Amino acid sequence: MIGDLRPYPAMKETGLPWLNEAPEHWKLLPNRALMRQRKVLVGELHTDYRLLSLTKQGVIVRDITGGKGKFSANMGTFQEVRIGDLIFCLFDVPETPRTVGLSPHDGMITGAYAVFECPDPLLSAFLDLFYRAMDDRKLLSPLYSGLRNTIPTPRLLSTKTPVPPSAEQAAIVRFLNHVDRRILRAIRAKQKLIALLNEQKQTVIHRSVTRGLDPDVRLRRSGVDSLGDVPEHWHVVRLKNILRAIDERSTTGAETLLSLRRDHGVVRFAEHFSRPPQGSTAVGYKLVAPSQIVVNRLQANNGLIFASEISGVISPDYSVFSVAGSASPEYVTAVLRTPNYRAHFRRVATGLGTGTAGFLRLYDDDLLTTRIALPPYVEQRRIMASLDAGTAKTIDAIDHAEREVTLLGELRVRLIADVVTGKLDVRAVSARLPDELDESELLDEIDLEQWDETEVDDLESVEA
Repeated sequence: MIGDLRPYPAMKETGLPWLNEAPEHWKLLPNRALMRQRKVLVGELHTDYRLLSLTKQGVIVRDITGGKGKFSANMGTFQEVRIGDLIFCLFDVPETPRTVGLSPHDGMITGAYAVFECPDPLLSAFLDLFYRAMDDRKLLSPLYSGLRNTIPTPRLLSTKTPVPPSAEQAAIVRFLNHVDRRILRAIRAKQKLIALLNEQKQTVIHRSVTRGLDPDVRLRRSGVDSLGDVPEHWHVVRLKNILRAIDERSTTGAETLLSLRRDHGVVRFAEHFSRPPQGSTAVGYKLVAPSQIVVNRLQANNGLIFASEISGVISPDYSVFSVAGSASPEYVTAVLRTPNYRAHFRRVATGLGTGTAGFLRLYDDDLLTTRIALPPYVEQRRIMASLDAGTAKTIDAIDHAEREVTLLGELRVRLIADVVTGKLDVRAVSARLPDELDESELLDEIDLEQWDETEVDDLESVEA
């Protein structure tokens, strides 16, 4: 089907710095002719509205009962959103994961965003696809101004957009919805496989770091709920006896920027993320050396605790620890990522949220008072070597599936961009597509991009 697509026969220059040309018969219209801004504050009626959020997955309903995220104390300043409205985040555009979305919900959103209504639902859908394509590659930089890279609303409204005729808009939206469903279905299948493989890997790890390699080893009660029974020759120690907090800061910001990824550990940021770092400088970031342990304090309960194999700098909100010679950093972190310890951190963590899904801040004192069962050092290394060998094939399968997810995601982004900018003509192919049921619920199950670095919407600071 995609192989049947052809370029348009005639193109014209657009005069736009981010798009050189468009099909000759498309009109170049200022956005003020396509949509208009609407800002209706919800005021005292804010309890009657659902809270919405603009995310990589689109505009979603925000769950404020689970405590995830930080919310403004004065939601009366939020603005109304109606189904079919276009929502733009016009500030911090290079760093924002998603700056535009078409709302499928009625609700409210922070007043810092810009809400636009469009009289034609089909045109709204096309504009959403077009500006998503621009946003994916952050092509609107000529419109930015100021320290926060803001696009002033009047500038956005005076900007021209290449717009196809209505029938062609319908063909484009129909085709991209059709292809999108299939790509998202394939991504979902791969992500389910990855989840199953990770579960299999974690089962092997959990058994090894809580019981050791000898199936006949004698056990004793540890006296710690998170541990249960442990081999009788293992010592139960508090982490403060084997970990020491390190707080050394970069003075130049020139070191390699690091990040934590759930399935990869400590990684070089540039090798795993296409988006720019959130901070404008790494000066003041924490230095990390090989064999030190890095803890994402807001997601420790989700297993983001790893020993580093590389040097660099990490967000100052993370914790960095050196490890005593009696403990293997890899072994300690493997223990702390097991389900029992993740549940323990969920119980003792405080801060920005509550509940099993929320972001919870694990303070160093609560981490260091945690007790673990520690085998002799030689046995720790033997356990880790056994795990490396026993999980190698599973890790390879996970890596292969993740690469396929990445390629599918790149195909999705590229195809949307090529179609909505007029590089590919979908009219003939779209006319042959079968009618389909709405499968938008697929988005609820798909993680299109894994944002392992904590990104909590701070609605109070956004409004300021």
